[in-house]
Amino acid sequence: MADLGKLTRRTALFGGGAVLGGFVTRGMSARNPTLDGVPSLATPEVPGMLNDASGLSETPVFRHITLSDDPGEGLVAALRAELADARANGRPVNIGAARHSMGGQAIPRDGHAITFDNGRVELDTANRMMRVHAGARWSDVIAAADPVGLGPRVMQSNNDFGIAATFCVNAHGWPVKEGPMGSTVRGFKMLLSDGALVSCSRRENADLFAMTMGGYGLTGLITQMDVDLAQNQRLEPTFDRMPAESFADRFTQALTDDAVTMAYGRLSVDRADFMSEALLITYRATADQSDLPAASGSGAAARFASRIYRAQMGNERMKHLRWWFEADLAPRLASGAATRNSLINEPVATLDDRNPDRTDILHEYFVSPDRFADFLALCRAVIPASYQEFLNVTLRFVDTDPDSWLAYAPEPRIAAVMSFSQEMTLRAEADMQRMTQDLIDGVTAIGGTYYLPYRPHATPDQLVRAYPRAPEFAAAKRRLDPDLLLRNNLWDRYLGTL
Repeated sequence: MADLGKLTRRTALFGGGAVLGGFVTRGMSARNPTLDGVPSLATPEVPGMLNDASGLSETPVFRHITLSDDPGEGLVAALRAELADARANGRPVNIGAARHSMGGQAIPRDGHAITFDNGRVELDTANRMMRVHAGARWSDVIAAADPVGLGPRVMQSNNDFGIAATFCVNAHGWPVKEGPMGSTVRGFKMLLSDGALVSCSRRENADLFAMTMGGYGLTGLITQMDVDLAQNQRLEPTFDRMPAESFADRFTQALTDDAVTMAYGRLSVDRADFMSEALLITYRATADQSDLPAASGSGAAARFASRIYRAQMGNERMKHLRWWFEADLAPRLASGAATRNSLINEPVATLDDRNPDRTDILHEYFVSPDRFADFLALCRAVIPASYQEFLNVTLRFVDTDPDSWLAYAPEPRIAAVMSFSQEMTLRAEADMQRMTQDLIDGVTAIGGTYYLPYRPHATPDQLVRAYPRAPEFAAAKRRLDPDLLLRNNLWDRYLGTL
């Protein structure tokens, strides 16, 4: 029974805050050309083409190379060579790491796609910071920092992503009373499109720092970064079930307790009780902080959670059962603590659906706590009217981002991270686009925003409503990069039209 208790507790932690609140990946295996007689969007991996986590962004590239040089002269020389070749031939350039975006935001059409693969992490324990290669993953950071009692201050809820990529999409996490990851970056070095190497911080090239934070790689090629670390801790969860309309007030009230250092929420997703109930999970440090165990992942518990998660597909009874397990059974069985680093030390691949006919698609919306009830009403009106399989929504807190030109949290926001399973067909893509545009219209009407690294279903007008500085960003980018050497689908589809 002790083993079952441990498994159940880790499953609850995994399912609540880890993978389900972050990017979801999928394999790129060959897929069927039709599904139930409907034309399929699924395609096999093909040389000369690049795709991303959606499986729907297949894009031709001129060249795809991987660079693993340390962030010194060798790396700078290799990047300058790619920039020079691309400029001479009128081709775009873009850098990626894991490419877990979902709409080609890290893919240069017919251009030079560069993947960074270097796990270099240099710790400065006295200043509680690290200097990292831009392509280092969060798993590298945890492996290096955990033995000295430190860990990431803010990162996504999974460990696969590159550090610079996290900064360029300005991702957030579930440590509370924190802004997005960019708020923890002290400075970085970056190559501009003309090959000049510059240093950026909030004091040096401050506008360039702010443009690059959440700028999707359109301002330059980051080579290394200085980023804050946080103290690792042993944490104990507390579970609080409530009507969904009460969640925003209860969440913000919980954050007034300085002992709460990590927190997230969940909503019921079965259609009979759609978003009617909420679960708030808060973490506080235990009294005993001695002899912290090494950071681990969920292992078998994660795989068990994945099976429950996938069993929801087309099964309303299973969705109801999962909510009972998560909101009722798991809190009663939870006993014991886990370290902060262990809670975020999960790969996204654990929840890969491995279904060649479907893909996991994320949405994310940011709303002020005082408009959360309006957001619930919007979701109830729009989502059940689609035929998308809605599997999960995780709720987080994101503090004010005063820096980024493309800020999604200009004031404190509740972030709603939604996971859908979408059929790989034209009809499903059309339905998803319709639903997405309806949600964005509703969210912007209540003063909220949507997140940019997902499917490019918004209209350009919707993007400008959500990100009013987008035209200013586009104009500054043209001055900085007049040949438009640094491009991706976000530029081609949206910003380049402004």
